[in-house]
Amino acid sequence: MSTIEQTTTSTGVAPAEAVAALVSRAGRRDPYPLYEALRAHGSVIPVRPGLTVVVGYAEISRALRDNRLRVQDAASYDVIYPRWRSHSSLRGYTDSMLYRNPPDHARMRRLVSSGFTPARVSAMRESVERMVHRLLDRLADLGAGGAPVDYVAEFASRLPIAVISALIGVAEDDQQWFRGMASDLTIALEGITNLGRLGTADQAMDELAGYFGDLIEHRRRHPAGDMLTALVRAHDDGGAGLTHDELVGNLMLLLTAGFETTSFLLGHGLRLAFEHPSQAALLRDDPGRATAYVEEVLRFETPVQATSRWAETGMELLGTPLEGGTKVVLMLGAGNRDPRRFPDPTRFDPDRPDIQPLSFGAGPHFCLGAPLSRMEARIALPLLLRRFPALAAAEPPDHRDRWVGRGLRRFLITVS
Repeated sequence: MSTIEQTTTSTGVAPAEAVAALVSRAGRRDPYPLYEALRAHGSVIPVRPGLTVVVGYAEISRALRDNRLRVQDAASYDVIYPRWRSHSSLRGYTDSMLYRNPPDHARMRRLVSSGFTPARVSAMRESVERMVHRLLDRLADLGAGGAPVDYVAEFASRLPIAVISALIGVAEDDQQWFRGMASDLTIALEGITNLGRLGTADQAMDELAGYFGDLIEHRRRHPAGDMLTALVRAHDDGGAGLTHDELVGNLMLLLTAGFETTSFLLGHGLRLAFEHPSQAALLRDDPGRATAYVEEVLRFETPVQATSRWAETGMELLGTPLEGGTKVVLMLGAGNRDPRRFPDPTRFDPDRPDIQPLSFGAGPHFCLGAPLSRMEARIALPLLLRRFPALAAAEPPDHRDRWVGRGLRRFLITVS
């Protein structure tokens, strides 16, 4: 009897069964019991030859910083899914820094990071506040007389789309079209766990590539003080800049990462406020609590539940041997509920000390937009609660049917 089989007998659920269940409809709806089933086998768990999962907070943090582990790139896709190049959505993302390893990753990140410096993010604060107040006015109009309003469509999505569009240099008239395109495109971020829907992602990628191609040409002729202009110049200057495919790939990444993660954070933030009215009251009365509240939302409902790495050559990860070519799935949502790091992890508690969730990753691939996303939520959630003291859910929230990108699809609320 193998080690895994022996462990299965004592815990009841084999690691392979738990992993497979995560991409089922029930697992996508509520992955947390499955994380605990995996945790019963340890923090670093060999599932089968070629696949290891990590569910411990400290172990995930270490793995994210381990330069021996590579991100999923074209070479790794060649191993696990040789037909991946037939999908434009997968090709597009592999042209971005998200799926690049050194030295390409550092080159791309250096060019894009100028748009996310602390000074640049801080300078956007007043602009974000104006956007929030404008959207709150819109909610008030739409919800007049107690009419139900979709919070996701009218606020949680509109705010981050407006912010990232202003940063990149996208016209306001195009922003809501972007929302649908971005939602479809991010199916590709589920990797090959959702092959049946990659056609939708491919169509979105093709449409967005055409749009960005036109926008790039427009910025080339009419430069402005936005990130797109800077990236176009990096492309046109040659040298160690960006190729055309890399330019488009990173614009796709900025759009989707800058929008969806923050939208999920805002959606979970309001849902948890309704479920914990005492915490909502504290946040309404004291916006200074927003930092801790947002960090606990990020921990409790991690917007991106997992990321992956692969061992290019044989190595050992915290005592677990990995053969070359092994895929390592880092379950951020599980790490953020590790009881060794967060006592009573299923309790939502913004007052818990030293939260520091893994939600935006760590190490070389730490999310560039994390400070901006956090700022948006810290501004928006207290202002929303203060503007509408009678804010209430009109019906239970509708979750998206995905595992990796965990967010709300629709959430009807009343504001009066």
